[in-house]
Amino acid sequence: MITVTDITSSYGRKKILNGVSFEALRGDCVGIVGANGCGKSTLLSILAGTLKPKSGSVLYYDREAWKDNGSGRMRGSLEVIRKMTGYVPQENPLIPELTVYDNLRLWYPDRKLLQQELEQGFLSLLGVGEFSEKQVSRLSGGMKKRVSIGIAMAGMPPVLLLDEPSAALDLVCKEDIRKYLQVYLERKGTVVITTHEESELDLCSKLYVMKDGRLKETDRELRGGALVAMF
Repeated sequence: MITVTDITSSYGRKKILNGVSFEALRGDCVGIVGANGCGKSTLLSILAGTLKPKSGSVLYYDREAWKDNGSGRMRGSLEVIRKMTGYVPQENPLIPELTVYDNLRLWYPDRKLLQQELEQGFLSLLGVGEFSEKQVSRLSGGMKKRVSIGIAMAGMPPVLLLDEPSAALDLVCKEDIRKYLQVYLERKGTVVITTHEESELDLCSKLYVMKDGRLKETDRELRGGALVAMF
């Protein structure tokens, strides 16, 4: 289970998150939507351990990822976060001068395991094996996103954090990523995703709107103008 309780975050005097709370179980897909700049990426950065919250707590399967240490300062456990989560940010995290395979080797130290993943594991489902010898700088945006997801899955974390994974991708790549996420959820992984793609919203068991620094749960079947009106 993921338990997020009263997370707050600020940039200077501007409060970005104002008491964000939610829970998710194994096999849940939590969708978060909202206007640009509303704090969605900030929340995922906190869940992934790349940004410290001002207050609140985050538990992954009852293990503390972020917690107030009692003196008003937040204490984080990168060990818990790294073991429990895989994170796919909007930005490309790959080293462009290296091949796809060499990028993967940085995250999959066991060469035999990496080969298995490329041939019949999640990397195979993503189609990464088809271009593993290409230099990253020569890949399309969709290919880079597939590799980024593959890297996030190194170590088979139980929680996958995705920040608008299908933004600016072609329809084929969007569908491939959706199918991959469906398999991950069927295997009882937990997904937290920020998205505006309706095909990805269809995977969600819970849907939240981020507004004024808070999350409000809404009907997961809501779409189009009715959903945008909630922003």
